[in-house]
Amino acid sequence: MKRYSFFIIIAAALCCQLMSQTVSKTGTTAAQFLKIGIGARALGMGGAFAAVSDDATALYWNPAGISSNKKNGIILDHQDWILDVDMDFIGGAFKTPFGTVGAAISAMHMGEMEVTTTRDPEGTGEKFSAGSIMGQLTFSRTLTDRFSFGISAKIIRESIYNSKANGFALDLGTLYNTQIPGLTMGMSISNYGTKMQMEGRDMLLQTEVDPSLESDPININANFATDSYELPLIFRFGLAYKRDLPNKLSILVAADALHPNDNTESINLGSELSFKDFLFLRSGIASLYQRDSVAGLSLGCGIKLKIVNSYYYIDYTFVDMGPLGNPQKITIATSF
Repeated sequence: MKRYSFFIIIAAALCCQLMSQTVSKTGTTAAQFLKIGIGARALGMGGAFAAVSDDATALYWNPAGISSNKKNGIILDHQDWILDVDMDFIGGAFKTPFGTVGAAISAMHMGEMEVTTTRDPEGTGEKFSAGSIMGQLTFSRTLTDRFSFGISAKIIRESIYNSKANGFALDLGTLYNTQIPGLTMGMSISNYGTKMQMEGRDMLLQTEVDPSLESDPININANFATDSYELPLIFRFGLAYKRDLPNKLSILVAADALHPNDNTESINLGSELSFKDFLFLRSGIASLYQRDSVAGLSLGCGIKLKIVNSYYYIDYTFVDMGPLGNPQKITIATSF
């Protein structure tokens, strides 16, 4: 009987897992710009960066990673995203006696658009804009020669016309250098926080309580009731392996498993080939096994320059997103 009970429990668990994948929950969270990856290097590797995270882009992928770099770092990141939407990110990580402290600002913006109504479908002559912004503070510390952890606090705002929504979130991450030379393991939880709800002047309206009554007062001020939405929570688990090759070459391969709260599970794969720690070629693929994914192959390159005691990085990435176009990203970073 115990044997049958065991198989029933296993079967039930598998059924629950399969049933949980029948609904992807796509489009059920707010602040979707938080899911747009940062750094041309990371995106060139298909977003498989949770266990790599050894530069300032770790502010996004895994906050534990900013303590891996022995120097201070600053990153400037710009992306021409889909449908004339631009994404900018500026961040820095700085060494202190207590650990590594980081800060970043991320903004998604687009040009002004015409205000249209049912009465004026060609436009009223007014303009409106929409955008999203995030500010974060990060702290990371190396606890042993192999293990580090990090935490980020974020303030998030989305706005459109005269309405806005605010939120707060935390990121948590760990990074472990295993006893196998070159093999690292990383885990992170991103965007664990409050729900967001639109509010503002656009939600105001004037109405009547009961139009059937002649004595019913008119032009009563009221508000549209808007729903609140969760943030796009993402759990990442990654492995990365780096090995030196002959002729001053080295190879880095990485894989991330993702579990989001608004889509199906997926896997990111990436690789980076380095020559003399100066020239880098990258390739990757994101969102493997994700339902209805449009993400395709990503390709990238970069160079590393040393000037006096500082290093400068220039990276470029091209991403195939099928019918949505081919977003391109340029990242400039320095460590000093």
